[in-house]
Amino acid sequence: MDKKYIYNTEENRNFLKDNSKALLDFGRRFPSPKGSSYYLGDDGEPIKDRNRETWITSRMIHVYSIGSILGDEGSRNLALAGLKGILEELKDEKYGGWYAGLTKDDEIVPGKQCYAHAFVILAASSAYLAGIEGAKELLDEALAVFDKRFWNEREGLSADTWNTDFTVLDDYRGLNANMHTVEAFLAAADALSDDKYRVRAGRIIEHTLGWAKDNGFRIPEHFTKDWVPEPDMNKDKPDDPFKPYGATPGHGIEWARLIAQWCLSSFDDLKDRAGYIDAACALYDRAVKDAWDADGAKGIVYTTDWNGKPVVRDRMHWTLAEAINTSSVLYRITNDYKYADDYAAFMEYLDSTVIDHSCGSWFHQLDENNNLKETVWPGKSDLYHAFQAMLIPYGNVDKSIAADCLLKSGFYK
Repeated sequence: MDKKYIYNTEENRNFLKDNSKALLDFGRRFPSPKGSSYYLGDDGEPIKDRNRETWITSRMIHVYSIGSILGDEGSRNLALAGLKGILEELKDEKYGGWYAGLTKDDEIVPGKQCYAHAFVILAASSAYLAGIEGAKELLDEALAVFDKRFWNEREGLSADTWNTDFTVLDDYRGLNANMHTVEAFLAAADALSDDKYRVRAGRIIEHTLGWAKDNGFRIPEHFTKDWVPEPDMNKDKPDDPFKPYGATPGHGIEWARLIAQWCLSSFDDLKDRAGYIDAACALYDRAVKDAWDADGAKGIVYTTDWNGKPVVRDRMHWTLAEAINTSSVLYRITNDYKYADDYAAFMEYLDSTVIDHSCGSWFHQLDENNNLKETVWPGKSDLYHAFQAMLIPYGNVDKSIAADCLLKSGFYK
């Protein structure tokens, strides 16, 4: 196997570094005139007739804040542009918080999403560490809004969606938003040196592990307002981009990495860490066994049923990104070579099939035969998953990515 796919070789480090820079170059046209992020097309050209969404804008702020930390010329101004969009046109000055997005005609996309607000926290945390003007004020405000509207201290979990004026809370509860809440809380804890948010992340993780262990480490995604699982939700629309039916192996893999980060940053004693690391490995192992190379072609299937049988066989780019991240993390904390072998296999598949060597970035959706498909994710919406996967494999496991990148200042110089 080519050394550029093998963990801890100079060739692999250079491969990741070169591709991280290529991703930054691909996405530089994301800001609209007022700062909110356009979806990007196959060649990085903005798709101007699609909504400009808060979660995508926040992801791009996060990416280019990290680019700025690492010394990429131009990243700081792009992070500033995105921040302007969050602070101005995407912000609801009347009712507070952030709109889900804006249409091409600048009409408000209704609803206030936990998912989007978690990404505002992530973006603000990264921008603050990058020294971007206005980021600290944004972080303080985003945490205050989240505390008031989404975080439920009694339950130790986050609600999902309000109407636009914060008067009606939807009965749906979901773990996708809570997973990104964990990510956001860990980033805020690192940025502010405030372990309150690390403790909150741990409470969400405890709930999630309880549900996972009761379900063969296939994580239920959808719940009632009382947090009763709804395993058959969207059985008639299994490829829903945010609420798919069944288990989502990519999320099991992503949870595994976040759990590892949380426990290593929370506990010094190996005995305190051991159970969580075992659980992270169980989540990853279950997801990879169910979904990787599950139907005769390389790739990770989007969803499975509750027995691990593939349902939606499409390959989403983000699942591969998380598999690259988590396999590298678990290899480093367990020294089990099976994770290094997985990492090399994922990297080879990335290079041969998922990176678009012609137009740049990664193909966001492939079918079961690894042909381009654009029913869920047309174009190449943003850089978040792909860019992180080029940096996390050699980062400090116990730190959020932006905080860790502070240790790599001048990376691109």
